Amino acid sequence: MRVEQTPLPGIGVRKDIVTASGRRIGTVTQRDGETELIVSRADDPDACLASIPLTADEASTLGNLLGAHQVVAQLTEEHRDLPGVNTRQFLIDIDSPYDGRKLGDTKMRTRTSVSLVAVLRKGQVQASPTPDFTLAAGDLLVAVGTSEGLDAAAEILRGG
Repeated sequence: MRVEQTPLPGIGVRKDIVTASGRRIGTVTQRDGETELIVSRADDPDACLASIPLTADEASTLGNLLGAHQVVAQLTEEHRDLPGVNTRQFLIDIDSPYDGRKLGDTKMRTRTSVSLVAVLRKGQVQASPTPDFTLAAGDLLVAVGTSEGLDAAAEILRGG
């Protein structure tokens, strides 16, 4: 996949791709740090069909959601032959009791036997986070365990 990067003098930088279906999507990161998600016409990359302003948290969360699929697909494939082992994603919401707290504070592994195998933050993967890893709103957690354990983990992350 080729990412086209175009400097926009006085504005910022545009980065976009052309999808397999021929759609052109990307971002404009302005000099002041603001980000816009853009969709352009396939036949004219300068003709913008949609522009959606995103806050830093929204851009980060969207990046996590888009990137999480690959991590989860790989883990699902690796556990395909292990009956009863499932993979699930959990988003740390802005009002989560664990926003700004250490992963170890959840006691998730002890309470549910679920293993947290990765955290996606701002498009970056933190593999095998340790108990001293600080969680933040917008983090997408990737966990492996039984269905029951994953349900219990979801409850922990929602309510403490």
